[in-house]
Amino acid sequence: MNLNRQSKIPDILKNREAELLSEWLKEQMATGIRKDLYRESELREECKEFLDLFAEAVQRGNLTEIQSAEWRGVRDMLAAISRSRSQKGFSPTETASFVFSFKQPLFQRLRQELQDNEILVEEILSATNLLDKLGLWTTEIYQKSREEVILRQQEELLELSTPVVKMWEGILALPIIGTLDSARTQIVMESLLAKIVETGSQVAIIDITGVPTVDTLTAQHLLKTVTAARLMGADCIISGIRPQIAQTIVYLGVDLADITTKATLADAFALALKRSGIAIGR
Repeated sequence: MNLNRQSKIPDILKNREAELLSEWLKEQMATGIRKDLYRESELREECKEFLDLFAEAVQRGNLTEIQSAEWRGVRDMLAAISRSRSQKGFSPTETASFVFSFKQPLFQRLRQELQDNEILVEEILSATNLLDKLGLWTTEIYQKSREEVILRQQEELLELSTPVVKMWEGILALPIIGTLDSARTQIVMESLLAKIVETGSQVAIIDITGVPTVDTLTAQHLLKTVTAARLMGADCIISGIRPQIAQTIVYLGVDLADITTKATLADAFALALKRSGIAIGR
């Protein structure tokens, strides 16, 4: 069903705005909106803004396609609400209820205005279709906002999980914890190279004690990191080669012959000091 020029909805939105706003607020408060996260005055302002934009879009036509230019203002406003609520900790249901809770006040006004049951059913179906689309749009934006937050947190965790530590003058250490995939290898490489340039270090220790398993792909990533560090003038030592990892590397046929490896970070650090011409005594 499509809303048309004879529809009562535009007139209701224009002439009954105050009543719709009041009943809509009561409807949302009845659903148990979290007052610790939302002030009633803030909610009232959002409802008022939505009603104004909604009424304007309805008046301009093209009421079956919310992706049209006429609905841009409504879409932008709902997108802002979705992002705000996702950041404040609202659930998808609580966010989408902002739109869906408007159905009851609008339907109540339609029942009061229309006596012809056939027209009433048509109007309710049209309004339902429109509000359902807007509600789904709100949920979609909410989901995208959450995904963006999760992605940003993952990137931050990757950066935090690959710190480059200056252990001595000219000696860096890069402890790796967890699985080493392509995306993380890029971050590891960028962090290590940037630190080499910043400190002018000649030796970099890559410690894989915290890497649970080593497969062909992980070994290739390590080789790429070592090669990149060498191109920057730093020699690399790989430490944390446990017996199980050593057996796996041999079984996979990975060639680490030209790379210095040590069983522990302490052994690698002692070798790095020796290569730097530094001796430590008691």
